[in-house]
Amino acid sequence: MVEITNKVQQIELNSFKKLSSILDANGIPYYAIGGTLLGAIRHQGFIPWDDDMDIALLRPDYEKLLVILPEILINDHYFLQTPFSDENYALSYAKLLDRNTYIEEKNNYNDAKKGVFIDIFPIDNIPESQLRRQKQITEIKRLDSRLYLKLRYNFIDNPIKKLYSPLSSEQLDTALEFKHNRERAMKTYNNLKDHFALKNLASQYDYEKELFTETELGTPLEVPFEDTTIKVPAEYSSVLTRLYGDYNELPPENQQNSKHITRLIYDNQEFLR
Repeated sequence: MVEITNKVQQIELNSFKKLSSILDANGIPYYAIGGTLLGAIRHQGFIPWDDDMDIALLRPDYEKLLVILPEILINDHYFLQTPFSDENYALSYAKLLDRNTYIEEKNNYNDAKKGVFIDIFPIDNIPESQLRRQKQITEIKRLDSRLYLKLRYNFIDNPIKKLYSPLSSEQLDTALEFKHNRERAMKTYNNLKDHFALKNLASQYDYEKELFTETELGTPLEVPFEDTTIKVPAEYSSVLTRLYGDYNELPPENQQNSKHITRLIYDNQEFLR
């Protein structure tokens, strides 16, 4: 288990160095979030058992990155996976994939492109009204569910799936319409000057956990991360406390488990968990 986790972290770190150099060169701010933020502050690097990296950008910066990154990476071994660059990809945020790798994930079987990845999330405005917030997130989750079904995302590996015919152009067109509708739902309140807060609307945490104020995000701070540095929210302590409570306390040993990758193929070697 340790070997595959260490190998994945090494690959992710190299991907992050590439990505952060592009972000810095183009004046695009970003923030470590979730477990990556926790690792940066508590461990000055990865949480030892973590096997993914999460960064987030304000929506205008996120959209700028999505425009420039594919051209910069055109002759490189990376692929920017988005709902629109990979027709079989159902999620609402981007991933930077290392194309020299192949992975299999726990409880995640689908036909989207696979590789060791960094998650890249957009941060959007949300309204003050609880009713409008509930309506927005319900619509996003409804479209998520329809896309998971349409693009044949499964929690278990179903051998019968190999007998399925490929998705038709009509099915893919319907999925594309769902993706556009979901993105519009996520961006509903971005043009409002008076908004309640900022949020990662693709967050896997409870709704209230991954909210941010503009002050909390602020100007990113640079902190140590493994043998490099990473940028974090200005008020990272309040962000982490909302997410984890006492974030300096380690979880019980039986909860110190990698949650994503179960198989890695890299450099003509196979690593299994």
